Parts: sequence; structure tokens; C-alpha cells
Amino acid sequence: MRAWSRQDNSLQTPTYTLIMHKLDPAHTHFFLCDVQTRFSSVVYGFDEVVLTCNKMLKLAKVLGIPVIATEQNSRVFGPTAPGIDLAALADMHVATIEKSLFSMMVPEVKALLGERPHITSVVLFGIEVSYLSQAVAYAYVSQSHICVLQTALDLVQGGYDVYVLADGVSSSNKEEVPIALAHIRQVGGHVITSESAAFMLQREAGTPQFKAFAAVIKDEKDNTVKTSRKLLQYRSWL
Repeated sequence: MRAWSRQDNSLQTPTYTLIMHKLDPAHTHFFLCDVQTRFSSVVYGFDEVVLTCNKMLKLAKVLGIPVIATEQNSRVFGPTAPGIDLAALADMHVATIEKSLFSMMVPEVKALLGERPHITSVVLFGIEVSYLSQAVAYAYVSQSHICVLQTALDLVQGGYDVYVLADGVSSSNKEEVPIALAHIRQVGGHVITSESAAFMLQREAGTPQFKAFAAVIKDEKDNTVKTSRKLLQYRSWL
């Protein structure tokens, strides 16, 4: 949770102290946002987003981090992309929740978090959608400034530390993405890469799971390079 504490009540420019929890597997959930089949042909770098999602799911299993997924109106946009292996998570997959609200913070997700008061941080990745009409199944656009952004804003407002993966989000209009990520930073969220998040969560060598962690990082090396080149090259100004 982030909080700003004012330390100067004078008429001078106030000073603030940032209070921030460390990214700790015991206090973290992963949020997988709306990576659905119908978006595969319209979202820039969709395949690379899927690669990052699967990397994070492998890490979730190694580090014991629960995953909550959502689907935006799956009747129209289809299920979670079959290339995403949620089944491999077993009980680390908390739920996949249907929604119509753009934000993932629907009542069902809020209830799950409410049952887990020890959770202070969320690592967020996926894509977002906007559609013209539910009656027109194929009339839709995918936007990077909608679902992930609104989820991040709601989480920050709710007192959570939010870490959005720059190599794990995208849109049909790639130019919108850095603006959305900059907005998230402005309100107090973090924008990092999947590799940075992985090592922040692992924190040290020599732990019981480090060998398995290192194996995932090694196995995903080529995919990490591929996704970085595809999804980070137009976000370098962030």
C-alpha cells in the first residue's frame, strides 16, 4: 500500500514521505486482465503479451503467488486465449471472473481481496477492450488506456501497490500505451518489466525455490528478448 504523509504544516512547500511495501510473494497477487481469443488479430503484439503472461504464470507457480484472471464479456470476445496455461497453476489459479465493468475491480474480485487482507501488492498484466455494442459481436476495438489503466487506478485508490508490466500489456493502438503507463505512474503506480518484477519477488539466491526460479528465467530468455523488442521499443520515453 502506498501512502503519503505530510510532515510540514507551515505555509512553505510541504514535504512528503513515501510509504511503500516491498514486492513480496507472501503479500502479492497476479492479475491477468482480459487476454481473450477475439483480440488476437487486433491487439499489437498479442502473441508477445501471451508469452509474458505465461512467463508470469510459471513464476507464480514457483513462487506460490495466486492469480486472478478476468474475461470481458466472453460471450462476445471469447474465452481466455488457449495459449495461456492457467490450468498448470492448479490451486494458484484463484478464479477467472466474467465482467462487463472495464476495471478488474468488480465485486467478485473485491470480495476475493477482502478475504485476503494480507495482500498489499498486485502485479498487473493483460489487455483492455472497448466495444461499440454488445449486440454487434464483431464491432469492437481494443484500447490500452481502458481496462488495465482503470484497474490500476482502482487498486491504487484502494491502497494497493500496483506493478504494471510494460512488456505484458498492449492495445490495438500502440501509441496509447505509453500515455496510459505514464498516467499510472503519475497516480502512484509502478511501471516495470516482467524480468524486474521476477527478481524483485525472488529477492535473493539460495532460497529453496531459487533453482526452479532460475530455470524459468533461463527457459524464458529468448521470449523475454522477443517481447522486449516488440513491446518496449516504443515506450522508451517512460
